[in-house]
Amino acid sequence: CSYYMRNLRAIYNRAVEKELTQQQYPFKYVYTGIDKTVKRAVSLKTIRQIQNLDLSTNPLMDYARDIFMFSFYTRGMSFIDMAYLKKKDLQNGILSYRRRKTGQQLFIRWEKCMQEIVDKYQRNGTDYLLPIINKVGNEQRQYRNALRLVNNKLKEIAIIVGLQVNLTMYVSRHSWASIAKNKNVPLSVISEG
Repeated sequence: CSYYMRNLRAIYNRAVEKELTQQQYPFKYVYTGIDKTVKRAVSLKTIRQIQNLDLSTNPLMDYARDIFMFSFYTRGMSFIDMAYLKKKDLQNGILSYRRRKTGQQLFIRWEKCMQEIVDKYQRNGTDYLLPIINKVGNEQRQYRNALRLVNNKLKEIAIIVGLQVNLTMYVSRHSWASIAKNKNVPLSVISEG
């Protein structure tokens, strides 16, 4: 909404500049700026804490952590892109996929840490690489339910590691980008992810 209000304010201000109307300050009490965004990245130390948690007694939290870490390992891959990864997308040590949001084709070198997660949840009878969508039909509902479950369990993980931020899948994406930037990864690579 504030996006449209900013545009409307800009149009109004141009009209005032061109003396097409008189300044009446119609936006005086209308918020058209951008609020300071909440920090969405955590440190590499925190990522390692999450990675090293022993969650073997809580399979759902273990699953949520693994999905979070898979996103981090794959340059902050979005949850929707992870959900629709197919086994055929992994060939010759390269994971290739098309971003659902932009259609951009991306390539990621396959690492041992990624394979360990896939092996842990190895499933026959499905074309999907990760256990997010289990069967054809109503993929959208399965995706939404899995995202809700993962984010809820990540909140519990945040409490365990003493985080002050709300831990979500989005944090994985931002953390990867922030850590990559600190490690001087080219901005083009970060933006691509």
